[in-house]
This record gives sequence, C-alpha cells and structure tokens, in this order.
Amino acid sequence: MDLFGFLLIFTVIVSNGAQAEHKDFGFVGCSDMEKEFLFGFDGEELFHLDFIRKEGVATAPDFADPLSFPGFYEAGVAQMEVCKQNLATYIRAYNSPQEQLDPPVTSIYSKDVVVLDKKNTLICHVTGFFPPPVNVSWTKNNDIVLEEISFSQYRENSDGTFNMFSALKFTPAEGDIYSCTVKHRSIQGQTNTKTWEVDVELPSVGPAVFCGVGLVLGLLGVAAGTFFLIKGNNCN
Repeated sequence: MDLFGFLLIFTVIVSNGAQAEHKDFGFVGCSDMEKEFLFGFDGEELFHLDFIRKEGVATAPDFADPLSFPGFYEAGVAQMEVCKQNLATYIRAYNSPQEQLDPPVTSIYSKDVVVLDKKNTLICHVTGFFPPPVNVSWTKNNDIVLEEISFSQYRENSDGTFNMFSALKFTPAEGDIYSCTVKHRSIQGQTNTKTWEVDVELPSVGPAVFCGVGLVLGLLGVAAGTFFLIKGNNCN
C-alpha cells in the first residue's frame, strides 16, 4: 500500500442570529515515498507542509489572517511518524487487502488568454485517481521539459479520489506543441497524455469587409433617394 490517508472533518456551528455551518478539514498521508500534511476550512486550504524545503506553508491570503505557529513544521513531521505506525498496524490488521485503483482523468489548458511571445502558464489538472501518487511529466515539441515546473499538494475529492495540478511556465510561440503525461498504478504499462498546441487565431477580416460594403451600399442608397427626390420636386 503506497499511500494511506486520514481525512479528519470537524463541523463548527456559528450562531449570530442565523446558524451557519463551517467545516475544518485535515489530511495526513504517508508511505515510504510520499508525505502529505494539510489543513483547511470550508473547502479552502489554510496551510500545508513542504517536506522538500522543510517548512510549513501558509496558503491563505493575507486578508484571511494566515495561520502559523512555532513548531509548525516539526509538529507535522511527528504526525508523519504516527501515520506510518498506524499504516503498518492497519495493513497487518486487514491482512494487506487489495487496494481500490481509480485511473486519473487529465486535462490541459492555459492560465491566461494566449498572446504570442507573452509569458503564460500551462495547467495540467489530474483528478479522479486513487491512491496517490501520480507521476506528471512535460514535453515541448517532444523534448522533455524539466524547468519552470511546479506541483500542487494532493487534495481529496468528495468521492474519496484525489486531484492535483502541475503548472508549466512558458512563452507561447506559433506552432509549439506541449504535452502533459500522467502515470499511475491503475494504468500500468500505459500513459495518460494530453497535448496542447499554440494556435493563436488572427483577427477575421470578414466583419470589417461586410461593414464596409454595407456602409457603401447605404450611402449609395441615400444618394439615390436624394437624387430621385430632387427630380420629383422639379417635375412638380
């Protein structure tokens, strides 16, 4: 079992004339290769641990009063050890049950409207998979890309599967082709690849031509009408 997670949900009722329900949530995941520790509120992440940089990361915006405290990272590291012990206990207790495997669904899109030679970001969204991890890689014109790439935390969907994002910073150039390839245990021996091509549409000249022709015909109609009106008055 590569990853085992605990999802903790706490419901708090806040009353001020009317009742509103809010949900705190936390996720702790661990294996020999993966570590995950995050907390959130009402579906929005408040903070997570970055085990590569060895620090806690508050992700709430400044106006939301980001949460942090002394020993932030160290407390999460201790939870990882508890998670591993619990994982080993559950595996023995349930006699290493066969895991449910759900394949990932992948989509790729640009963060902003594409403008040639203007920096942008490609997003590769991977969702619906279980269990983590997934491996995400990028190519540009069939060449592997290793720089300007970032990865999000794993986040749980309402159905118990997971989703994550990978982002690639790039500068669009006409004809460039990018791809995002996802590997997961549920599709062993196969890959899930989505491609994205830089294709900026040029402004169409059709509307301008039609407007121009319409304006000319309109002016001709006005001129013709004026001509016949004057002729009619002369006849009278």
